Amino acid sequence: MAKGVKKIKWTGKGKVIASKSIPNKKVTIDADQIVSFEVESWYNQTTEEEKKKNLTWILQDRKKQTIIIQKVQSANVPKEINIPKELCGPFQYYLEASLGGKRDFHNETGLYISGYTPAKLISSKWSKDYDGKDIRKTYFFSYGEKVYLNLKTEGLNGHQNLQILIFRHLNFQKDPAVFKYTDILVIDGEINLEITSSFNWYTAIKDIKQTEEFYIKIYDPVTKVYITDEKGLTDHATFLRINKKIVSKEIKPPTNLSPLKTGEPNKNKARFELCKFETISITEPKKAIIKLFNNGQNLSKVTNPKTLISKTILFEFEKYEITAEAKTILNNVLQYLLQSHYSTIKIDGHACVIGKEQYNQKLSQQRSDAVKKLFVDGGLDSRRIISIGRGEVNPTDEKKGRDNIKYKNEKEYIENRRVDILFDSLGHDAQTILYETIAPSHSHNITIDITEYQNKACFRELGKHKKNIKISSPEYSKAIDQVADKLDFAVKSDLSWMNPAPLQYIWPRYNITHVLNAEKSMDSANSYFIDVHSCRYFSNDANHTIHIKAYPDIKWAFEFFLNLTNDLSVKWQNQNDFNVKELQKKSGKIGAEKRWKQKDASIGFSLKAKWDNDKQKQELTAKYETKFKKFYDAFNSIGALADGITNKTKGTISSKSMKNIPASFIVKPPNLSFTGDWFLDHPKDNKSIIGTDVKIGLHAKPLIGLEVTIDLLGAAVFIGGSIVGAGPGATSVYNAIQGQLKKGAKLGMKKME
Repeated sequence: MAKGVKKIKWTGKGKVIASKSIPNKKVTIDADQIVSFEVESWYNQTTEEEKKKNLTWILQDRKKQTIIIQKVQSANVPKEINIPKELCGPFQYYLEASLGGKRDFHNETGLYISGYTPAKLISSKWSKDYDGKDIRKTYFFSYGEKVYLNLKTEGLNGHQNLQILIFRHLNFQKDPAVFKYTDILVIDGEINLEITSSFNWYTAIKDIKQTEEFYIKIYDPVTKVYITDEKGLTDHATFLRINKKIVSKEIKPPTNLSPLKTGEPNKNKARFELCKFETISITEPKKAIIKLFNNGQNLSKVTNPKTLISKTILFEFEKYEITAEAKTILNNVLQYLLQSHYSTIKIDGHACVIGKEQYNQKLSQQRSDAVKKLFVDGGLDSRRIISIGRGEVNPTDEKKGRDNIKYKNEKEYIENRRVDILFDSLGHDAQTILYETIAPSHSHNITIDITEYQNKACFRELGKHKKNIKISSPEYSKAIDQVADKLDFAVKSDLSWMNPAPLQYIWPRYNITHVLNAEKSMDSANSYFIDVHSCRYFSNDANHTIHIKAYPDIKWAFEFFLNLTNDLSVKWQNQNDFNVKELQKKSGKIGAEKRWKQKDASIGFSLKAKWDNDKQKQELTAKYETKFKKFYDAFNSIGALADGITNKTKGTISSKSMKNIPASFIVKPPNLSFTGDWFLDHPKDNKSIIGTDVKIGLHAKPLIGLEVTIDLLGAAVFIGGSIVGAGPGATSVYNAIQGQLKKGAKLGMKKME
């Protein structure tokens, strides 16, 4: 019964060229556009649980012979395809999605995909060696000498019948074509020709000169146009220079060569080894999940150290059929190679010394070719494979051509009946990921969660990667080391909950004792090191994957204040003798300040600390009395304003209420304060790194405050705008006062005038 993906479709994301596409069959996309695909339908026997599993997306040539690239990813994540300009053209890819990781050779569950961009020549060169240096300006060829032509193109990939015309340069307007090559292939966006037949050019030239210059034009018989370069010119590869000398009269068509696959992987590209993990997340109490790692994105100082991997399979005596055990090994290697562009595979076949040397040489090649066939049948590009039969292992002169059949059962010869598969594994090493957090003094748990964590087909010869999470810290007596995808572990800050002197953490990120000793690098954090390793990412287990730094959750609040201690203005009426004496004292202080032109003030500060989830607190305070002369003029103007307010208010009340009501009018001085709060916090745009957050405030409490006290039959008191114990008529008196207070500043200015 059929199950799995029945058909895929375009999601609608990215630009598709409708006129060059066929619904449900072929999609043509613009160059460099990201176009995504998803599952359209499943076979009926596919369960809902299976539909949630990972899919293997396989991009291959249209004949389903060679896999270009394949990737395993979640079924609910669309597959994105991007075709660069050099790979656009007639070449068609075939994309399918597989539930089990195998290609469907019987049904067309996928879509054919091609890219489009206008045809163009990007660069050209003549070389002495395949993919060698451009030597047009430094070397003179001879007729019949081997020469290599390399052309890099856009929009022509997969073209099979281009024509290249060779022109003798005399005058661009009248230059004659001396020869034409047909059926030229464009492979991976390049034309690579090995030409040995330049003697043909020689025979086509009349009045040949001592040195001739040649160039080419590229003709497309399908569109019937010449291919231009970025400047719109049709004359390319100017110039190949040949001296009047013949080294060969060989006549044969040029050889189409595939471009060499060399270089290093793009460090920003996703990797596809089967020993792998995909994401790492951290969850803290009462905080959102933080994804620290996501398929290799945004890592720092990524390197790809190259390691030579060797895998060996054994064969039975005189056999070259691959055993079931060997197939398992080879299929794991194949899956790795299909997802790694930059590995060239070398296959060395061997035989033991039993039997004749010529027979064993053939047998070793048959074993090597059997492995190559398995790889090619699995979709690996045959151009990446070098298959060699090495013959007998450790042949000896004693043999002298004999069979040595008497040694047939010797145990030491079993391992000589083998094939060695050698390829480069480009590892992954990156700078340790730093995660900074704020923790209380007592331990609390953090959860680390890893998705798609597996160590299938780990290629390390020694110390294979394990599916484990290891966490070490100076705070632990023993490291945590568990085989798991998810793990809880305890962290805490260095600041003890019972610390009697938290001033050493006055700057939370650094311990002040280290700062004073010029040891800023020694901060106040506790360190926790997490090791999660695979072939795909962080393959070097000598380096930690994540470093967590837990800083104390201490919060500081500082206040500096300046208060004038004496009232600015005092007026009263109908007070008893005791109140009169008290008010006269206040008036006397105001008069003394005017005579001495100075103001009494108090200066002080308060420093408060909270930590361990605000359960622990410490406070330091200090207050100093002082006198100000320098700023007296500024304060005196405030005093004059105060006099205006009290005088006017007093008169208004006397005129609108009973004149015998006892009342006092006192203008309170300003209280100025400067506050600063600082604590550790994550910036809005980075939840992995913390910094010190500082909040500054400047407060006036108030600039001028009027305190009015009215003894209404000894029962009513007005303080700062509140009525306490109001008797009959108190509200009307209070409203009269409030009406004038709203104009207080204006009244004060009139009084000073």
